[in-house]
Amino acid sequence: MDLDAITKHSASHAKPDGLILQYGTAGFRTKADRLDHVMFRMGLLAVLRSKQTKSTIGVMVTASHNPEDDNGVKLVDPLGEMLAPSWEEHATHLANAEEQDLARALVAISEEAAVNLHQDAFVVIGRDTRPSSEKLSESVIDGVTVLGGQFHDYGLLTTPQLHYMVCCRNTGGQYGEATIDGYYHKLSTAFVELSKQASCSGDDHRTLKVDCANGIGALKLKEMKHYLPQGLSVQLFNDGTKGKLNHFCGADFVKSHQKPPEGIEMKANERCCSFDGDADRIIYYYCDVDGHFHLIDGDKIATLISSFLKELLLEIGESLTVGVVQTAYANGSSTRYLEEVMKVPVYCTKTGVKHLHHKAQEFDLGVYFEANGHGTVLFSKAAETKIRQLAKELEDKKGKAAKMLENVIDLFNQVADRQVISTTDAERQVVKPPGLQEAINDLVKKYKLSRAFVRPSGTEDVVRVYAEADSQENADSLAYEVSLAVFQQAGGVGERPQPGF
Repeated sequence: MDLDAITKHSASHAKPDGLILQYGTAGFRTKADRLDHVMFRMGLLAVLRSKQTKSTIGVMVTASHNPEDDNGVKLVDPLGEMLAPSWEEHATHLANAEEQDLARALVAISEEAAVNLHQDAFVVIGRDTRPSSEKLSESVIDGVTVLGGQFHDYGLLTTPQLHYMVCCRNTGGQYGEATIDGYYHKLSTAFVELSKQASCSGDDHRTLKVDCANGIGALKLKEMKHYLPQGLSVQLFNDGTKGKLNHFCGADFVKSHQKPPEGIEMKANERCCSFDGDADRIIYYYCDVDGHFHLIDGDKIATLISSFLKELLLEIGESLTVGVVQTAYANGSSTRYLEEVMKVPVYCTKTGVKHLHHKAQEFDLGVYFEANGHGTVLFSKAAETKIRQLAKELEDKKGKAAKMLENVIDLFNQVADRQVISTTDAERQVVKPPGLQEAINDLVKKYKLSRAFVRPSGTEDVVRVYAEADSQENADSLAYEVSLAVFQQAGGVGERPQPGF
């Protein structure tokens, strides 16, 4: 490890004085003009991680649903997972080291993690469409090369695509071909095969309207359209030709505001969905004939998928274990429906895909979705063979799915931003400041079927307030009262919360 060369290159990526950042649930995120040194150093760290694991490591430059002026970076571990927790600590330490301490920090990480510095290293890099992403990617590459690592720059990718590339490269091609064509072929083939099993009630030509959040999803979905069956028409909106990234559009906007994004016209019962800025979230929605908006968020997607799998397993007599993993911010009615009606075990973890993913791996069929649209289904080795048998058993489940959806009561939530608070119990209980949790408990008692939590965001320097009740009016009222309690007891700044925020 040529520490002199590293120090010399680092001077071109100088750390701003006094800047402290934390590697959170989605890596580092802040204003793009504050990230150059972080990108360089994450290039260094990716090389060390690659050497330590003897595997390809991924680096994704994105800030997902954050505003266009923000950016961020996260590392992807060998099987496409989130970075190991112990290496999150290394990332935070390295990013915050002062210039004169950078070399010592690298040596310390190498020694603590028992990194063989003579081992070859390979890093793959992807980025979203933000104006700052290309230059920041170059800073990552600078860090990789100065430490002697090899790399492949995929350029513009969605976050799921980079995770796919990393997994493919580390499984000898068993998971798929580590190319864009390989990705499209794998997903489209699976979609086509599954679609053959489902009846469309005479609807031979299906249309899906997609809000692409003015992000990378538009570019990649345009490419993938050529792989999809002719009977499916995909119409793209907020495709980046005009409008700003995530501005009044995207999955986070639709989920938070409980209404369609700007830039898309919806007719009654049209199928619509939204990505976020890096296309790793998806939520569905439609308007009924009376003009009422219906959101099918991550909670409902998880409920439909797990209910479908549980019923199918019962029909064919299989005893594979099915488990659903949620966070405290999941819709309470979905939890009750799964546990009380479908008899599917539900487990709660801290917010963040990495926590849900880890728990879901404990089941033959693990289903996890955050309400915001992050999620997937995991199949164990024991389940893989059975899945092929399940495909042969698939019938028209459309009527059942609609009935399941009706059984999930719409309980609404509102989100407000305040300064950082400490929590425990999977982020369901406030530890600091003293007295705030007691105040929240008293407020919750005033409303039927209600819950409320506050937590520090894992992606922004804010605190989020979640409220749930038996009606929109009561959920709004509870959210306002909890937000006001946070403002008063946690040193809120700016304007005081107002009713109907």
